[in-house]
This record gives sequence, C-alpha cells and structure tokens, in this order.
Amino acid sequence: MSLFEDGRPFLTALPAQDRRALLALGRGRSYAPGEVVLREHDTTTFVVAIVNGWASVSLETERGVRLILALRGSGEVVGDQAAVDHRPRSATVTALGPVDGVVVPGDRFRGYLAARPVATVLIMRQFSSRLRSSDGERRSLASEKVLQRLAARLTELAERTGTPGSGGVDVDLPLPQHDLAAAVGSTREAVAKALRLLREQGVVQTGPRRLAVLDLALLRLLAEGRAVGGRTPAGPVPIRPEQSPPAV
Repeated sequence: MSLFEDGRPFLTALPAQDRRALLALGRGRSYAPGEVVLREHDTTTFVVAIVNGWASVSLETERGVRLILALRGSGEVVGDQAAVDHRPRSATVTALGPVDGVVVPGDRFRGYLAARPVATVLIMRQFSSRLRSSDGERRSLASEKVLQRLAARLTELAERTGTPGSGGVDVDLPLPQHDLAAAVGSTREAVAKALRLLREQGVVQTGPRRLAVLDLALLRLLAEGRAVGGRTPAGPVPIRPEQSPPAV
C-alpha cells in the first residue's frame, strides 16, 4: 500500500520537449485549499497536470465512508484514465493546499499520446503502478490493524515530505485527523486512539496543523507489523499487539 506514486512523476519523466508540448495544450488554473479538482462519477475527460502543490485522491465507499487512495503532487497528472477510456471519473481529486495546475482537454491529451510514444509508455506504466497499489490497499484493509496502517501512512509522509527537525522529522504535509482516518480506511475515533498511543510512547508529536515523527525506525517496524517486543534500534519496544486499537 502506498499513498505516493512509484518512480518519477509523469511530467518529470517526460523529455523536456514533450513536457513543454503537453503544457502548451492547456491553460493554467489555480485551486484553493479544499477545492475539488475532479469529482467522482463526473463524465468530463480533461486532465490536470499538477505544477505545484498537493491533492488527495479519494472515493466514497458503499457505506458512505470517504477513503483516500493516494496523494498526488508536483509533476503528476490526474484525470488521465477518464481521458483515455471515456468512462465516468473513478475518484475525486481535492486540493490539500493551494494547487497550481494546467488543464488539458481530453481530446488534446489523447492526440498528444497518439503522437508521442514515450508519453504513452509512461502513462501505461502509471496505470500499472496504480493498479498494483490498489491491490495492495485491498490486502492491507483486509489484514492489517488500524495502528499498523496508520504507522505505514505516517512513515510514508515522513519519508516523502519530511524535513529534519528538532529531535525528529517534521512532516511538511500534515493531514488533519479526518484525512488521516480516510487515508487509513478507518474511523476518526480509532485513528485518534492510535495517535494517542504513538504520542504516549514518544513515536510522534502532534499539534495544530503539525506532525513530527520522533522515532522513524520504530514507526517503520510498526508499519511492517514487527514491533511486538524485544529491542529495536530505538531501544525497548513498549507497543504490543494487545495495546493496539481494534481493527475497524
């Protein structure tokens, strides 16, 4: 399971000439924090190349629960699946903060892919990567407890968006608790309990719009389901399975 795309972002992986050609096909657009970039079930086919900022990719489950599948950042393209297959949007993309992008009409994007084999190969790799990630997400939801899934998400955020801080790693993209719950596939209450446990054990530190990972080594072990006793690089491990919040 992973919130982030594997490998280099689509725009970054393109040759410079191809990248300029794609951006020239669209128009610039800025999105405010919380603004919907693409909406699930819409029949539009345009794509958005993210030039700056972060957005979440989410869907509504049959129980009406919001589930965050991924985070997309600078250099990535969203909406490409609907542009290619002409089917309704499969997820909602929402700006997490200010986002700058370039909106490219679907017909222009398809023509661009047809004329540039390198771009087509990259898009196919992107489809494959997202499919594999989706398969991993289903396994995670079926087999892992809330604490383990939360530890995996926090580890990713620290490794991909973190900067060294006082005594740990400051996460530069701290998600509010309701978004963390949606990223874990659980309730806000269960995630709050898991966060409290991590704070009490000195693994993380939280505050208003702030998240710092104090013990990344232990957090990784928790994400792997291996912090069940004994010693780790951080010393004794106080977190055991019976202390974990119940799976939700």
